[in-house]
Amino acid sequence: MVEWEEWGAAAFARARREGRPVLLSITAAWCRACHEMDASTYADPAVAALVRDRFVAVRVDADRRPDVNERYHLGGWPTTAFLTADGQIITGATYVTADRMPAVLARVAEAFAQLPDAPGASGPPGGRGDEPAAAAADPDALVESIFASFDPVHGGFGVEPKFPHAAPLALALALHTESGEARWRSIVETTLDAMWDGGLWDADAGGFYRYAPTRDWQQPHQEKLLDTNAALLAIYTEAAVVFGRPVDRERVDAIAGFIGVALRDPAGGYFGSDAEPMLYADGNGLAVSALLKASTVLDSADLTQEALTSFERVLLACYRPGGGVAHQPDGRVRGLLADQVAAMTALLDAHDLTGSEPYQMMAEEIGHYMVQGLADPADGGFFDRLRRDDDIGLLREARKPFAGNADAAMALWRLQRISREFDFRTAATGALLAAGRQAARQGPLAAHYVLAARRLR
Repeated sequence: MVEWEEWGAAAFARARREGRPVLLSITAAWCRACHEMDASTYADPAVAALVRDRFVAVRVDADRRPDVNERYHLGGWPTTAFLTADGQIITGATYVTADRMPAVLARVAEAFAQLPDAPGASGPPGGRGDEPAAAAADPDALVESIFASFDPVHGGFGVEPKFPHAAPLALALALHTESGEARWRSIVETTLDAMWDGGLWDADAGGFYRYAPTRDWQQPHQEKLLDTNAALLAIYTEAAVVFGRPVDRERVDAIAGFIGVALRDPAGGYFGSDAEPMLYADGNGLAVSALLKASTVLDSADLTQEALTSFERVLLACYRPGGGVAHQPDGRVRGLLADQVAAMTALLDAHDLTGSEPYQMMAEEIGHYMVQGLADPADGGFFDRLRRDDDIGLLREARKPFAGNADAAMALWRLQRISREFDFRTAATGALLAAGRQAARQGPLAAHYVLAARRLR
């Protein structure tokens, strides 16, 4: 078996000291192909020997280190990437079989030896990773392009594989509420019914799968993730309110039940998937926001209390005064934008529902942390993570995530409406502009920006 090191300065220092390339394996607890590659490729004695003799092997969990995953994953999991000692990508792939891996390892080792300045080759320097000069898109002009790939037969967007995209459905609900046009209702109802009846929903054990490889939602991959189920719970809940169909309310009850049983830690909080005992701040924020909305539709005080109790447990474990919200309770990964935005949004939802002032105060504290630590004072918007002096390779790149900035704009605008001590409007507007510069390239996911623009407007 391969002996893995954690991502960090020590592993890359060893690679430089010993003149070796880094084999970076990015996996996830819920990824069956990752487990299969471990059981076959990395369990092969010949592969393990080559890795031991010629590489520094680093393992990253995609959920525990989303910042590393976002920069280094190569289109899927497992990712098999080969890096220089400075963290630059030499080459890579996804799943590599046991029979192919020895030849791959040999070619990479030979190519690494030919790089300039080997054995400590650094590769090309990283850039900023965003395009600050671009103009923000017109949100109204994006609407037709967002829905251009809608599948009128099987619902959803695109052909295959088919992923459940919640943001365009939320936009269609907003457009229907505003205009009453049957087109928008049809988009939402067709998709919600197709996902439920077509196979994305597990009719036996409950829960939505992450995606289906077929256009009609059949033969879904078996992983069930918290963020997928939370996003869809929010959409089914909103549809139940807007359309008044009893079937949507029944589905809300079922989805909330799955999250509360299959994904809930008995001590409080929600696991990132049905395949692991790990709590993440961003996923818990999304789940709590959705569960609180569902509790009002279901008129369930027990569900409200369960969600609030779970959120408080996770938030208290992850939060540090002046240090924002950590990605998970161990506090090792801190300063990710997605964690701050999801936590702030859940706090605002909790405040709206209960009127409790501590929720507002905590949301303001997180807002200040974002503005002070993650905002770009020159071009506006937020970077995806707090930069550190010991960052390696592509982590040195300053990136502004599209959906993260759109969602940050909405959260900060909501915070501004109740804040008594600070004006968050400038930060919200800057985040919206940062998202708008990227919106035209996002397809159906451009709905994140249109929803945010409508909220700020």
